[in-house]
Amino acid sequence: MKITVLGASGRIGTLAVRDALARGWHVTAVVRDPARLSVASHPRLDVAVHALDDPALASAVQGRDAVVLALGARDRRPTTVNADGARAVVSALRGSDTRFVAVSAAGLKTDGDGFFTRFLVKPLLGAVLRNGFADLLVMEATIKASDTAWTIVRPPRLTDGPATGRVLVNTAGPVRGSFSISRADVASFLLDAADGTGLVRTTAAIAGR
Repeated sequence: MKITVLGASGRIGTLAVRDALARGWHVTAVVRDPARLSVASHPRLDVAVHALDDPALASAVQGRDAVVLALGARDRRPTTVNADGARAVVSALRGSDTRFVAVSAAGLKTDGDGFFTRFLVKPLLGAVLRNGFADLLVMEATIKASDTAWTIVRPPRLTDGPATGRVLVNTAGPVRGSFSISRADVASFLLDAADGTGLVRTTAAIAGR
């Protein structure tokens, strides 16, 4: 399996790179600053240094079995990092059958949520994270309008706990009754989704058990 991870120096991206290497996969880690990549050198790891608007980024994406988009804003200011990443990947993958898996956020949508979550928790969350959510909404729309074999993954509050392998999944709405998940479990789920076709052109809400 050959996979490219965009956002490889981020917390989920780093875990995805390490997990993929542990699975025996060949990994291309795309970063803007290689000094920020906290993954030891490995014979199956290539580090590609590209900005999202770099035309040469396509060479790090094309010909892979899967691409994982695990970008994240560093603060709460207005950003287009996820939307820009989605556009770059969609352009590079046009006409291919490469799997494209992207991390979004459970807080974007309220359909199917309970009263408390829908009318109190998520409105407050959306007010605090409005810039990041606006970016993710554009990212999702860009991906869904593409012809790629995409999967969008929406986790709730992220923690730094270990991978448990116990992940609740709902493709028809939110996961109710669970409000957090470890970044390690998210990274593992991204790779599982990239390695199969069961979630192609599907949005999956996930949470820890």
